[in-house]
Amino acid sequence: MNQEELIMKITQEVMKKFNEITRTEKPSSVKKGKRTVNECESGIIINAPMDLAPYIDHTLLKPDAKQSQIDQLCQEAIQYHFCSVCIQPYWVSYCAKKLRGTGVKVCTVVGFPLGANDSRSKAYETRQAIEAGAHEIDMVINIGALKSGNIKMVEDDLRAIKRACRQTTITKAIIETFLLTDDEKVIACQLAKKVGYDFVKTSTGFAGGGATVHDVALMRRTVGPKMGIKAAGGIHNFEEAKAMIAAGATRIGTSSGVKIVNG
Repeated sequence: MNQEELIMKITQEVMKKFNEITRTEKPSSVKKGKRTVNECESGIIINAPMDLAPYIDHTLLKPDAKQSQIDQLCQEAIQYHFCSVCIQPYWVSYCAKKLRGTGVKVCTVVGFPLGANDSRSKAYETRQAIEAGAHEIDMVINIGALKSGNIKMVEDDLRAIKRACRQTTITKAIIETFLLTDDEKVIACQLAKKVGYDFVKTSTGFAGGGATVHDVALMRRTVGPKMGIKAAGGIHNFEEAKAMIAAGATRIGTSSGVKIVNG
């Protein structure tokens, strides 16, 4: 059995198990302060909006973002103790200087937003971002290659960026769930886990769709309990963010971080 056949076999098994669970599990509930497994797959307990702050990547990826908006993003991240700011590569050096010593990390994107760049270009972009001060890299996988069934190319692409990182760099693979079938989502998650990424991420926010509870739950079932999952795209309020955490997310990417933690 070759690699692609093995991955497809595993994918079928994961999807079968996920569908069985989806059919049999009842909606999650809390009774006498005890959480069901289904209610909080991530293991993170959220009792109040401010509890979400350490799990938020405070995001500004708009192409027309101005320096004054980046300044505000950084100040809010410091004030609310967000995990990171997530910005375009151009702003990495600037944010790294502003956030030095604050505990807020700098996250940037690679191959963004289409993922169709050559692997060598992505690797170069990654090295440059890390040299400029990025702690975390959110890389868009080659979506077209995945949908064409070229699994080896997707894996090689993931490896090229992973090799370009330092041991301390947090790596996230953006799989763009809106454009994938459930089977393709499972394959993408399996490949990211195999290569050694720290997170799989739902979306860029630029493809017409964002994170869903279904996708986060499917991703969690696929990667297991230890790998990180970043839910991003279309998360605007506390209830939506809490639902993603309950489904298995361990990080939230959003431009509405302040609104979310203020309830």
